Amino acid sequence: MTATRAEELTIREVIDQIVSKNDRIARFWSTAQGWAPLDAARLLRKSRLDLQVSLARTLTLWVPPAIRPQAPDMDGRLILGYANLGSLVEGTLKWFLSVFYDNYKADINALRDKAGELKGPDAVMLEPLRVFFKRSVWVSDDSWDAWILRVQQRRNAIHSYKHRDIGTLAELERDIRKYWDFVQDLDDRVPYPDEECRP
Repeated sequence: MTATRAEELTIREVIDQIVSKNDRIARFWSTAQGWAPLDAARLLRKSRLDLQVSLARTLTLWVPPAIRPQAPDMDGRLILGYANLGSLVEGTLKWFLSVFYDNYKADINALRDKAGELKGPDAVMLEPLRVFFKRSVWVSDDSWDAWILRVQQRRNAIHSYKHRDIGTLAELERDIRKYWDFVQDLDDRVPYPDEECRP
């Protein structure tokens, strides 16, 4: 499919495209041995990129007709929808850092534990990932950071005892559409061995 903007598609079509993109990423990057740097290829091979595909498929649970705006479980579904979306965002950030693992290891802002040991992308949670990307990836434009922060805060509403802004169904749909732009943007930034492999 050509680069169709998410606003021109129905939400179900956007989700289909998200599933397709994550499936292609999982199939391609899980077998990068031989042309990707060795450490990156090892990390990508052991990563569960297939779970990104499964999580992408479940996005249909949080949009109409699976969800009814006036249903008594609407708030719970919004919270779970953002938990689903937040997990996809986190996995996409981890995949991107795994592709650029050699660059990440050499970065002054690379994430480290209290003993100063490097933390691999697969061992980092969303907040430190977001901060790293703000400092080292979104250097000249941090518009993705504001969006990731909103998704993260709404995802954290899963800890439901404290009041948090959970948004609306329309906002969740907009954020799912934004995720489609996000995963495309990051996929456009990663190297491929040749133009035939490039999406």
